[in-house]
Amino acid sequence: MVKSDRILLDLNNPTFQEDLFALEKNNATHMLGTLHKIKKLTWTEIYRDKGLRWELVQSKEGPAGQRLYTIRISQGFRALVYREGQYMRFLSLHPDHDSAYQ
Repeated sequence: MVKSDRILLDLNNPTFQEDLFALEKNNATHMLGTLHKIKKLTWTEIYRDKGLRWELVQSKEGPAGQRLYTIRISQGFRALVYREGQYMRFLSLHPDHDSAYQ
C-alpha cells in the first residue's frame, strides 16, 4: 500500500462548526472555495502555497499539545488548524486575522 500525501479534512470540531454556520455569505463562499482548493493539494503543496500561508501559531497548543497553524481563507480571515497524519483538523475560524493568534 502506498502512503498518500493527500489531505483529508476534519470539520467536526464543535467550535469550528459554530464558526462556520455563523459566517456571512461572502466569508462562507471563501471558506468553501478554500476547502475545495485544499482537497486538491498534497501536504507538500499546502506548506508551499503562497495563498494559504500556512503559519505556526506560537502562542497556542492543540488539544493534545500539537502545534497549531493558521491558513488564510481570505484577506484578513484565517482558520486555526493542526495536522494529524493525513488529516487537517479545523479548530476555529477567525474573521479578525489577529484573533487566530491570541
